[in-house]
Amino acid sequence: MQASIHLDTAHPGAKISKNIYGQFSEHLGRCIYNGIFVGKDSPIPNVNGMRTDVVEALKAAGVPLLRWPGGCFADEYHWRDGIGPMENRKRMVNTNWGGVVEDNSFGTHEFLELCRQIGCDPYINANVGSGSVREMAEWVEYLNSEGDSSVVRERWANGQKDPWNVRYWGVGNESWGCGGNMQPEYYADVYRRYQTYCRNYGANRLYRIACGPSEGDWHWTEALMQKAGRYMDGLTLHFYTVPTGNWQAKGSATEFDEDAYYTTLKKATHMA
Repeated sequence: MQASIHLDTAHPGAKISKNIYGQFSEHLGRCIYNGIFVGKDSPIPNVNGMRTDVVEALKAAGVPLLRWPGGCFADEYHWRDGIGPMENRKRMVNTNWGGVVEDNSFGTHEFLELCRQIGCDPYINANVGSGSVREMAEWVEYLNSEGDSSVVRERWANGQKDPWNVRYWGVGNESWGCGGNMQPEYYADVYRRYQTYCRNYGANRLYRIACGPSEGDWHWTEALMQKAGRYMDGLTLHFYTVPTGNWQAKGSATEFDEDAYYTTLKKATHMA
């Protein structure tokens, strides 16, 4: 039986948002340090500390949107620890991933430099779990305001005169789990409060993104939409495709057989 496909270019269908193909850059394993960022003094070819080979690969992939810091780490990340002179930045231990030392040499300015090199839009995931309303509000101001405030003067002192006008903002991450172990009704109230102080500066209009459910938690979505739906522009959906069915033994990312490959594809269709 022969099949055929006919394309009617006079009647195009719906336009697929480029942001569906967005990516994340997370402080997980070697994703950031050594993977993306090696520092300006590294013998590995780099531009302003970003690995040239990785940047070129991401440019070739056409990454439209990049989220950071992301994951459980986002709700322990305090942005002021990662700005200013490298020698003054706070050191911490990343208790979420491997207990490695996080020296904050890759911070806000470095992330936005990475996005500039790739040519993609930045997506900031702000700290709700252990951060404050003021901390988030001042991060938005630091990145987007043109006003002559103390916060903006910090940005000037750190070498960036013009605002970056970052549009995409995640208000917490996995708030039902490592982001605070919140109940949906509680998170809805917290979300409403935090997003209130994420201000628009100039012509830049923020796209505020709420933390959606884990897998098929319809109650989370229903409660959140009822209480906070009109205050959000987007909702994250979380589903982890683990071919082995065992989170503690997920298998290798690079060494797998054909059965594991097709099992992964089959499980990923759950998102549809």
